[in-house]
Amino acid sequence: MNSRNHVHLIGICGTAMASLAGMLKQRGFRVTGSDAAAYPPMSDFLAHLQIPVAQPFDPRNLEPTPDLVVVGNAISRGNVELEHVLDHRIPFCSLPQLLHDEFLRGKEVLVVAGTHGKTTTTSMLAWVFHSAGLQPSFLIGGIAENFGSSFHLGEGKHFIIEGDEYDTAFFDKGPKFLHYFPDAAILTSVEFDHADIYKDLEAVETAFKRLVNLIPRRGHIVAFDGANAEQRESPSLNRVLAKAFCPVARYGTSDGAAWRISNLKFEAGRTSWRVQHNHDAWADLEFSLAGEYNVWNATAAAALSTDCGISKQQIAAALKTFKSVKRRLEVKAQVNGITIIDDFAHHPTAIAGALKALHSCYPGARLWAILEPRSNTLRRRVLQSDLARSLALADEIVVAGVFRSEAVPEDERLELPELAAEIRTYDKRVRLIDNADQIVQTVAPEMRSGDIVAILSNGGFGGIYEKLPARLRELANQTRTANSANAAGKQ
Repeated sequence: MNSRNHVHLIGICGTAMASLAGMLKQRGFRVTGSDAAAYPPMSDFLAHLQIPVAQPFDPRNLEPTPDLVVVGNAISRGNVELEHVLDHRIPFCSLPQLLHDEFLRGKEVLVVAGTHGKTTTTSMLAWVFHSAGLQPSFLIGGIAENFGSSFHLGEGKHFIIEGDEYDTAFFDKGPKFLHYFPDAAILTSVEFDHADIYKDLEAVETAFKRLVNLIPRRGHIVAFDGANAEQRESPSLNRVLAKAFCPVARYGTSDGAAWRISNLKFEAGRTSWRVQHNHDAWADLEFSLAGEYNVWNATAAAALSTDCGISKQQIAAALKTFKSVKRRLEVKAQVNGITIIDDFAHHPTAIAGALKALHSCYPGARLWAILEPRSNTLRRRVLQSDLARSLALADEIVVAGVFRSEAVPEDERLELPELAAEIRTYDKRVRLIDNADQIVQTVAPEMRSGDIVAILSNGGFGGIYEKLPARLRELANQTRTANSANAAGKQ
């Protein structure tokens, strides 16, 4: 395309869409976008880039007529802007298609894929390559705190990209990652997810098999070895990896892993572990993140970085300075000793990993889990028992109403009373409270200094991230005022 062209993105506030918008602007395109509603962090990100976001969707947002429209995968027929595009035959494409044609051609493409850990692992990999001076380009499904961005266009030969298995667009129901044609890949896990588009685990495996089958013989794959960790992932991964024509190296805690993790230690603000490569001592690594799953992610990034010629000294130094990703165990506020944490919860396994990490990070603290069932998997009952088991890792559990429950067929919808009953079998207290405002009013008075509050949602959750700290401050002020009044009365 000519860099003077005007590109409009429908659904621009999706993480990947906002990143693409920034990349296009950096290339010199005129960029506009629209969405139903914008919320942080991507709304702030786009504002910083000075990319205008029109709300809500409206055909007038397409005036003057853009040269190209990118249709986000959350956009379906009936959207007024999409209908205008189709009626007037305005050229349009999907995000992955434009990424491939405009940015990936001529690069050595490294894809990070898997049900869990993609965003953090991609961020780690990009930071290692950047720290080693390789000037990579990258696209991440979240804002990497080391960069303050979800994308970068570098001068180096590598393009590091998070490979999403979700569908591409209303007119292309194949996975996004099939458009990226990787030279090498990390495969973190394969579990059933995205219940709105995948019928079962076999369908998910088929998508990953197609990705693996795209990698050339000269390429390489780094894949999780589930033995002695998440055993249930191993059979699916094995079936997927059977389609590989390139070398495969496994990482994990089993004796058979090519990249074997041992001596794992969790301390305040520090996690350390030892890595053996093909049974030989390789390196001692550390970083500030909590959670065993983040050790797996970092080891995967280290393995692929080594395959690309980066030294273990450079890898260790980069990981030691790695921060995190927005909305991944992100501390949002601390009020009177109460710590409020935001985590991008989308799947029972991810929730379990986050809660285990918080227990290790804050030993002895009372842990709250406040969940909004919002992802297309969590809104359905298909993993209801797994969700109950994951939430039961918390001490106090609150579950909000199912987000847009009317959009999920009733016979598939998550059954909240049944979920609560299952959680109670673990001898845990659980409450069903419909929305963020009611949750804040109910639970804020019960919280005490030392509590850790994990807010689990992959969306805005009714502004609870701002409302809960505000209510806690209000209650604290009321207490101080009352105490002052009582003290004055005794004088």
